[in-house]
Amino acid sequence: MDKSCTRELSRYHTLGEETFYFAGHNISIRESMDTFGALVWPGAVALCQFLENNQQQVKLMDKAVLEIGAGTGLLSVVASLLGARVTATDLPDILPNLSFNLQRNTKGRSLYTPQVAALSWGQDLQRDFPLPSNRFDYLLAADVVYPHDRLEDLLKTMQYFCRPGSGTTLLWANKIRFESDVSFTECFQKRFNAKLLAQLPQQEVWIYNATARE
Repeated sequence: MDKSCTRELSRYHTLGEETFYFAGHNISIRESMDTFGALVWPGAVALCQFLENNQQQVKLMDKAVLEIGAGTGLLSVVASLLGARVTATDLPDILPNLSFNLQRNTKGRSLYTPQVAALSWGQDLQRDFPLPSNRFDYLLAADVVYPHDRLEDLLKTMQYFCRPGSGTTLLWANKIRFESDVSFTECFQKRFNAKLLAQLPQQEVWIYNATARE
């Protein structure tokens, strides 16, 4: 796997806003040019579309949902508007913009106020999200795989929340860009009971459903 590291930046410089329409609402997302996590990526848009179009298959109403690597928060916003009790997580530097986007797009619109929490993949999971009190019906991840040195920690984090007996279903959307995407997918399929739900060739996005291996 690629071991190159992502930049660590603490300040945001506004890049612009993206506007979307999901779940009967216009959604305005503020982006930044400082980090990968402050941009809207194709996997997030694709998974939002999938959730909106397959509400009988993936019933989010009143379900507990955790998003890892939430970035700008688009996916968490849509899950909230579809009735889920959402906790959106990312690195501490990402949280201010994430919180801003969640509040501006869900206040007065969603049944539950989405929560925001810091989560660094593979670190202090039991301390920050102790079991069994932190149980989620769905774990969401979109475009969290890119060339960085935390891919094994990402897999461990997915396994932590989708442990055997938890009843948690993982929905992961990813755009294939690098060899690291292929390597990660192979490891992912070995560690989870994974099923390809949707394949979008034009966007080069694949959406998987996965549960823990016993």
